[in-house]
Amino acid sequence: MAAYAGLASLMNTIDGIQIHPRLSISLDKKQTESLVETTRFLLDFIESAIHSHGGSKEEEQVLESQIASASFAAEDVIKSHAVDQIRSGSISSLDLQTVIEGMDFVKDKAVGFSDKRGLKDQHPTYSTPAIFITGKSKMIGFDDELTQLMERLTGQHRSLQIIPIVGMGGIGKTTLARNLYESQLIVHHFDICAWTTISQEYSAIDIFSKLLSCQSKSTTELDRETSEVQLAQRLYQSLIGRRYLIVLDDIWSIKAWEKIMFFFPDNNNGSRIVLTTRLANVAIHFGPSYLSLKFLEEDKSWKLFCQKAFPQEGCPPQLEKIGKNIAKNCKGLPLLIVVIGGLLRKSSTTQELWENISKDINLIPNLKEEEQNLDILSLSYSHLPAHLKACFLYTGIFSNDQDTHAPQLLKLWVAEGFIRPNKTQTLEEIAEGYLNDLIDRNLILLRSRGSNKKIRSCDIHNLLRDFCLKLAKKEKFINVLRGCDISKGVEANECRIVFHREILENNYDGLLQTLESSKFKMFRGLKVVDSDSSLDDILKQVNLCYVSTPFLWISSGLRHISSSISLLWNLQMLVVKDCGTIIAPPEIWEMPQLRHIQFGLIILPNPPLSVKQDCVVLRNLQTLKGVENLKFGDEVCKRIPNVKKLKIVYDEFSIDAYDFCLYNLGSFRKLESLNCFFSSDLHMQDLKFPSSIKKLTLEGCCLNWEDLTMVGSLSNLEVLKLGPGSVVGPVWDPVEGEFLLLKYLAIHRCDDLRHWNAYSCHFPVLENLVLEGMSELEEIPFGVGELPTLGSINLIGCSDSAAVSAVEILEEQESVGNEGLCVRIDLWKKKDLKRLRKMVEHFDCFASINFKMHVIKLDDLW
Repeated sequence: MAAYAGLASLMNTIDGIQIHPRLSISLDKKQTESLVETTRFLLDFIESAIHSHGGSKEEEQVLESQIASASFAAEDVIKSHAVDQIRSGSISSLDLQTVIEGMDFVKDKAVGFSDKRGLKDQHPTYSTPAIFITGKSKMIGFDDELTQLMERLTGQHRSLQIIPIVGMGGIGKTTLARNLYESQLIVHHFDICAWTTISQEYSAIDIFSKLLSCQSKSTTELDRETSEVQLAQRLYQSLIGRRYLIVLDDIWSIKAWEKIMFFFPDNNNGSRIVLTTRLANVAIHFGPSYLSLKFLEEDKSWKLFCQKAFPQEGCPPQLEKIGKNIAKNCKGLPLLIVVIGGLLRKSSTTQELWENISKDINLIPNLKEEEQNLDILSLSYSHLPAHLKACFLYTGIFSNDQDTHAPQLLKLWVAEGFIRPNKTQTLEEIAEGYLNDLIDRNLILLRSRGSNKKIRSCDIHNLLRDFCLKLAKKEKFINVLRGCDISKGVEANECRIVFHREILENNYDGLLQTLESSKFKMFRGLKVVDSDSSLDDILKQVNLCYVSTPFLWISSGLRHISSSISLLWNLQMLVVKDCGTIIAPPEIWEMPQLRHIQFGLIILPNPPLSVKQDCVVLRNLQTLKGVENLKFGDEVCKRIPNVKKLKIVYDEFSIDAYDFCLYNLGSFRKLESLNCFFSSDLHMQDLKFPSSIKKLTLEGCCLNWEDLTMVGSLSNLEVLKLGPGSVVGPVWDPVEGEFLLLKYLAIHRCDDLRHWNAYSCHFPVLENLVLEGMSELEEIPFGVGELPTLGSINLIGCSDSAAVSAVEILEEQESVGNEGLCVRIDLWKKKDLKRLRKMVEHFDCFASINFKMHVIKLDDLW
């Protein structure tokens, strides 16, 4: 793992030096070519060796360790020289001969190893994005428990019931709870469903915040100054009078419960709290009616194994005996069965390979259950392709109290240098394939997808997270420090150090001082959480490749980023979520490594005019979000030719809209996602969309509905979000032959639309429809409801007649046997809910599990 990560990172570092406008001259061309050739050979060797022989033997481990050390040493020499050049302000050449000799030494060893094992013609296999599978797998082995819990959750007991689920790690507690939580019957039965993970290290304020954020989209970003008491009171008030289901996952102490228990009111209406725990004494605290999960019986273990190893077809007869032995040796623990099944699903179905894996599992000694489980997980990990190992271990750094934001994870993999480039995909696309591969192997859990069907959030089981952190620390790959660890210090040879939130909040100045010391001059990335240090302090770390901070503490008014940002020669990702306007220096156009720039609002100056020889092109730039009043002149378009995601804002103070050159947007042939906010329709007059756009968001541009033909004609458009003021007028008559690939349509507060005259031919593949604040809309077209692809209709604060029409569509579809359509109606006030309930309760579908009415904001809340 460390060898592959080190080699891939070395390659990326060399590439970064070579495209830098100043540092590139410090490397000798012939020496660089020699080093790159050796590095590529070793990368191929690592992949080939692992793929051909599965688990690492002792000789392989020694060689991998030597390769890792050589690659780390080579990268250290190159980066140290870069730092010295930047800090001194002068450029001198770097002699790579010693580095080359070190790499050639391990190359010779690799050649000897290959000749010995017969690996000469092996080549690495790269992951490709997995096929999207809708729906979720049926839970196996706990049917009786699922039924029992469903009855207890929806039963006649009106008093608040607390239902503990207890069992060892990996037994299926969280999976069982999540199956219940996501069940349509449960979603329909309760007014509020909220989930939080507590774990061993917890804070009440995080628990309250998470439970509140589950209730409404509008509460996801809570006031930073809100106290624990205020949040607790808000939670209590939000639950009063409502039938609610709360899931408290992974609770480790009675003390944690006692700190929050008073804020769950007993409304005498059938509310329920489900908690999961590994500790019997915690479960017993709530009485004798807890549910204790047991190990799976052999037949259920085999059934689960087959589902994971052979999801499309059954087990081949020649492998059945070996497969049953493998499943049996997982001792009935679902997590181990799922992980081993995922391993074999992605492996060759040869009898020899399966026998080797079965033999390896049998060799695991009869240790304590926890140690034995880790050994089985280690076996599965050892069979991973080399390019996935570092990515998998890195996933363990994220806190287990919330899901991991998948796009952020992919960008971190790229910034860390784990992704080996190829000629046909961007690094982010390759990383997405890796994530899909790890999900296919059941090592990472898919939690949600976005409107474009890409993975939005994911998670990792606690047992696998513990495994990742232990192995990563052992290999000196990553060391995750908690608050209690800071006084112990860190070793100079630590490759990556992760500081969690409490350290950044409580000892930020000390952290920066430590990082500025010489032994941390190779520091790669920093994610700042609620710090009052200035960005200039952060930017002293010239090797940073990733900077993310929610606030920029600069003087009031228009704020400027220092020109010293250009000293961050390897910076790839710059994220500042601050809502104020920030002004970037011209030097930002001289940073070719930048891949993602994301701000609340940022003003980019025009790039300096340049001749062809000295023009720096930001070829790697994928994302540019929050840019204000940018003029897309020829020089700008030349500098960012490969941008894929663009969010642009044009305010009311702009005078001459033509000067913004929005007609040049049509030249971005790789642009897939465009978000435009305009203060008036003046800006739209010259706007041209590239045909490559898949996702489009418009706001404030005041188009007429007939003008949407310019949008509907986009041949690749799959997602369209029309924000407030984007389109005006009372009538929309779509044109047949447009929106041919549109799958997701959201219209927000275009509140003068009354008549939407659409038929099924106008949106032939539409899957999701979201309408918010459409107070004048008379009805949803029944032709839209007849679309066979339509899976959901969600109305938020719309007119009563539009809501009734959604119910009528559901009634009609269910009457003809279509059970695939779900309708959700969100209302702002209780009185609105009561009024609408009376209007629709006579429909048969009112009791359907596919229909949900919900109040998302109470009169007295916020």
